[in-house]
Amino acid sequence: MTHEKMREMLSKDEKITIEYKECVNQIHDSVYETVSAFSNRYGGYIIMGVKDGGIPIGVNRNAVKDLKKNFVNQLNNPNKMSPTLYLSIEEFEYEGMLLLYTYVPPTSTVEKCSGRVYDRNEEGDMDITDSPIQMENLYARKSNTYTESKLFPYVREEHLRTDLMQKVRRLISNNNPRHEWLKMSDKELMVSAGLYETDFVTGEQG
Repeated sequence: MTHEKMREMLSKDEKITIEYKECVNQIHDSVYETVSAFSNRYGGYIIMGVKDGGIPIGVNRNAVKDLKKNFVNQLNNPNKMSPTLYLSIEEFEYEGMLLLYTYVPPTSTVEKCSGRVYDRNEEGDMDITDSPIQMENLYARKSNTYTESKLFPYVREEHLRTDLMQKVRRLISNNNPRHEWLKMSDKELMVSAGLYETDFVTGEQG
């Protein structure tokens, strides 16, 4: 991130790929809703320590360590984000203030926040969970864009290398011994990781 790039992103109002959050001392729940919305649309930047209108106010430098830790923990909490995500917060010095930012890429699966589905438009984050038409459009957009989201309903457990799941758990444990996935069954882990899904248009699972 360059100073010129940050200045450009702060010089305009929020739009479909840029969101400002104050988050001076803590990460607000609305940040995770935006993560879901960006994941489900085109991706985008979340810049923390910034008021509406692109006015930088900075974050509390003494709270940065906890802010970053809580952000990562929540993204890896399947009760908060499903599937869980791996994103990092970057620090950026801007005109004597410390800002935090993260880039959220678009994902191949529908991203939920606290069991709700958010989509992004020019006006912000929309909860579309209870809108069948918008949900259908979202799944259609994902399936048309990402071929890896195709369901294979006739693949059974005997077709999979389930012995590799123990290797997965060892790798997870080496990185985070308290990761939520370590408490899950193979099926629950696959659901959380977005590897086993339900097509809410057809009702098909796979």
